[in-house]
Amino acid sequence: MTSRLLRWASAIMIFIGAGHLVLSFLLSGEHVGRWISHGLWAAVPLLGGSPENAAAFWGGLGSFSVPQILLGCLIWYLAGRGVTVPAGIGWGFAAWCVVGGLLLVPSPFFVGVIPGALIVLAARRG
Repeated sequence: MTSRLLRWASAIMIFIGAGHLVLSFLLSGEHVGRWISHGLWAAVPLLGGSPENAAAFWGGLGSFSVPQILLGCLIWYLAGRGVTVPAGIGWGFAAWCVVGGLLLVPSPFFVGVIPGALIVLAARRG
């Protein structure tokens, strides 16, 4: 039962992260295309540059999407090995999603509370 909860949590995390990346590329594809056409080195300057270019980066590749996908993959792997993920990971992820949801309204951030809660529940059962 514990591994099933963790597998659901990880699948949701991977889906949210991948969906966020796909959506960000669809919405800001022209900026990403410019990064590639100009060469990737320093395509998004830290200071200066266009705000749209920076928003495209921080909303896509620079966002938490890639680490969220990697964390979801790690939890999937650990669940398959019967390793229980610490409850603190679930609490931290859920708290991050609540704060993000409160700051960015309307937002699907609150959906992230579900995998966080599943991780906590799995840790308590494990």
